[in-house]
Amino acid sequence: MPATLKLSADAPSTVRTLSASAAKLRLLKKLRCTLRYEKRAWESGAVLVAGVDEVGRGSLFGPVVAAAVILDRGYRIRGLRDSKLLLPERREVLAVRIREHCVAWAVAAVDAARIDEINIYQASRVAMRDAVQQLAPAADHLLVDAVRLDCDLPQQGIIHGDALSASIAAASILAKVERDRMMREWDTVFPLYGLASHKGYSTPQHLAALQQYGPTPMHRQSFAPVWQNPTPQEVLAFMQEDAQEISVEPGC
Repeated sequence: MPATLKLSADAPSTVRTLSASAAKLRLLKKLRCTLRYEKRAWESGAVLVAGVDEVGRGSLFGPVVAAAVILDRGYRIRGLRDSKLLLPERREVLAVRIREHCVAWAVAAVDAARIDEINIYQASRVAMRDAVQQLAPAADHLLVDAVRLDCDLPQQGIIHGDALSASIAAASILAKVERDRMMREWDTVFPLYGLASHKGYSTPQHLAALQQYGPTPMHRQSFAPVWQNPTPQEVLAFMQEDAQEISVEPGC
């Protein structure tokens, strides 16, 4: 049931219905991002606790990107919170601080073709696991935003983890900054779609471009707004050279 908001006490019958995304943002703003989950892991004997998150699950274009971050217990990075709640300029500043002062960080991505192959949920989990595998030094405990990874490491899935755990928030920021960079680069390749502004999400501008021009090879063909506008773009030459075989990744 959508959330509602009364506009005034004098007009109790007048309400504004909040969208699901607006209601979620309102909730996230009320949550406090701290180290309490990390502290519990440290108290249990863990030493290298990694926060893991992904961005781009709802996008119609391009990869889902994940990051894993092990924060330095002795250095506090102020201002960490869910990347969705931060202005782009603030995310960029924090991303530099995270990379400079953390113990380890890594970013991984799963492209649109693989997303269509295995679905976005599984692709998100693969991207997160790949990021964890790239950490050096390796993590010995994971804090993951909402899901469980195919990994033997001790792990805790935390609902709204990017708004509650500093490590997951740091991962969210790095993943968001990296994916936004990718979208700006793809915008120069496909300038008709406005990717630099909406980052591939379902904005009116993006949906209108899909209807007018059809999807690019980088659009997620399994997503309804894409396959409902089937006029294809030409496949780029470098994409034709890519191997089609999908390898099976090892566990953590």
